[in-house]
Amino acid sequence: MEPPVLPSAEEAAALYRELSQNPGISTACLGPDVTTQYGGKYCSLYTEWSQRDLVQAKSIKFCRQYLLFHDGASIVYAGPGGACCEINNELLSCESPSGAMKAVLLKVAGKEKEKEKEKQFLEVWYQNRKVKSIDLTALDKHGSVYDDNQFGCLAWSHSETHLLYVAEKKRPKAESFFQTKAPELDCSADEELECPKKPDAPIKGEQFVYHEDWGETLSTRSVPVLCVLDIEGSSISVLEGVPKHVSPGQAFWSPDDTGVVFVGRWHEPFRLGLRHCNNRRSALFYVDLTGGKCELLSEDTGALWSPRLSPDRCHIAYLENRVLGPHQQCSRLRMPPTPCLPQYNWHTKQTRTVLEVVPRQVWGAFPGIYCSALPRLCWAADSRRLVLDTSQRSQQDVFVVDMQTGSTTSLTADAPQGSWSVLTIDRDLLVAQFSTPSCPATLQVAVLPGVGQEAQIKWICLQNAPPVPGISWGIRTLKPPPEQENPQYEGLDFDAILLRPSEGPTAQKPPLVVMPHGGPHTVFSAGWMLYPATLCRLGFAVLLVNYRGSLGFGQDSVNSLPGNVGTQDVRDVQLCVERVLQEEQLDASRVALVGGSHGGFLACHLIGQFPDTYRACVVRNPVVNIASMLTITDIPDWCLTEVGVPYVPNALPDPAHLTVMLQKSPMSYINQVRTPVLLMLGEDDKRVPPAQGLEYYRALKARGVPTRLLWYPKNNHALAGIEAEADSFMNIVLWLLQHLQG
Repeated sequence: MEPPVLPSAEEAAALYRELSQNPGISTACLGPDVTTQYGGKYCSLYTEWSQRDLVQAKSIKFCRQYLLFHDGASIVYAGPGGACCEINNELLSCESPSGAMKAVLLKVAGKEKEKEKEKQFLEVWYQNRKVKSIDLTALDKHGSVYDDNQFGCLAWSHSETHLLYVAEKKRPKAESFFQTKAPELDCSADEELECPKKPDAPIKGEQFVYHEDWGETLSTRSVPVLCVLDIEGSSISVLEGVPKHVSPGQAFWSPDDTGVVFVGRWHEPFRLGLRHCNNRRSALFYVDLTGGKCELLSEDTGALWSPRLSPDRCHIAYLENRVLGPHQQCSRLRMPPTPCLPQYNWHTKQTRTVLEVVPRQVWGAFPGIYCSALPRLCWAADSRRLVLDTSQRSQQDVFVVDMQTGSTTSLTADAPQGSWSVLTIDRDLLVAQFSTPSCPATLQVAVLPGVGQEAQIKWICLQNAPPVPGISWGIRTLKPPPEQENPQYEGLDFDAILLRPSEGPTAQKPPLVVMPHGGPHTVFSAGWMLYPATLCRLGFAVLLVNYRGSLGFGQDSVNSLPGNVGTQDVRDVQLCVERVLQEEQLDASRVALVGGSHGGFLACHLIGQFPDTYRACVVRNPVVNIASMLTITDIPDWCLTEVGVPYVPNALPDPAHLTVMLQKSPMSYINQVRTPVLLMLGEDDKRVPPAQGLEYYRALKARGVPTRLLWYPKNNHALAGIEAEADSFMNIVLWLLQHLQG
């Protein structure tokens, strides 16, 4: 019997166009409470969403307002307060503490004919009018303002008179020794002539000096500085006193506005890639604005980020990992002694750990903290509790933490299975988003109950999204056989999320697309993902494998993988594939692999180690040879850590270590590969530079294996440009149709 015919490329494009229109929620902000003439209270909820626009080939951002009527204990009514409105050129925005003002950082394209560079403006809005518009580029106090999550911030002083942000340090102009100069004006010759202010003298011979950057997606970031805007006087000052050996970021004002608290990241002996790397040495600092004195608030031997000040301004909470090792780990939640907070009992001089690293995930117990950042507003109104979201195996849940006792309560235990994330909490009004593999993002609101009553929380859906029909999904747990157990970490299990079509011609026996995640220390959460959902609607079953080493399963699982990449993770994926082929009605003769980064590493390993299983393979910016990647990546520590060798910045490459790197790489299995391979490479990828993919492409071509390479200019590791993302998807589908059809 012939297998069912898969859909055409035209049908795939139409479906991608339809499903890519589902927006995601990026920001939520609650306005101040307003009391009506009848005694009721309400507040506005401002939300920002992003959506793909395939015609304009860009990601668009828009806002929508909602109204929440509440009585302090529950939400009485909630609904939209108007239509959507597109936001253009906005990089950062932040409402003032009272809610009366809003600061907005804008970018404005320069005039092409006059060869102007892009400009940045900082605007201040008061109620219904713009009261300040400041041309930061013209003031020339610093370089571009940072809008990234690693360093960037836009913070109001508590008095609402100043704004704090991070920008690139102003770099002195450089010129050649042979630069031709115009003659200087002689001001004394004509008293009426106004002499322009002389610019700083350029430094000769320094125009080609190399400036280190912070790696993938942060290539324009080198030396960040803290900047303060005096709103009344429209003047900018660059703060002094930051230690020379650290780069400042993620800053906020101290309680009395006399100082600034910031995260300082060590940049010596050189900068390492920072994005998705929460293991870089850093500490919490306080700089006094009156005297310029800088004080260390935390221990300086860890990697910390995401500091958050409580509403009563008495406590700071932050996340901390150990330095180096796996880039993503189970984090600790900590509170420092803080002399800049006069009300806080800091005389003990000890940083307190509120939540420790969790070795093993156990249902019913707190799974540990696995998140890229705490919400910007995460404290409850009592300044005692904190709300965060975290991975719990293959789903994401919201928890409230009692910072005094360390006890935790799930706020989504009785909610549907899926992926929850906190957007904001203010005055105990909690805003979150929820999605599943078959349902795009929905906006959820609730009132956080009092201490001890948190489990009684009631979520209300404020903005629904209809589930996508024709997709069924579930999470399954697998245990490795005894011979594949890790002797150091026995008893670990892992998960996989299986999506399969529930209607259409392939519903009875669909072909299987296997997708291992990258990282390797990340996780597939059971939330909305465009590629898997669209592939499933096209008639493919999709298997998302959270092999041992994934987040959400305990630190033991994370620790089990370094030294075992290329074997433990590969066998976990293959075991999962073989198990679902045995237990599910799937077409075992039509199995394909799709993976990016470390997922591409695994896909290339699988077609080399198990060539008879897979009929097609698609990889995005894959790691294929760890040894040759060592000297060209922004994360050389990854290359050593994941093969089980400690990273030492000043160590020379050891021939024995290079041998191990090659042995653990897919390139060592290249002679067994027969599966057709499609490679997709980002020209600007600093994480896994395209030389890796080219190395694999040439090796496949030399051996006569069918291969195709797509090269995406102006795209980095994620290939997240809207045009590249859409083109990648269509080429994946074409490759699968070509090699799995019939």
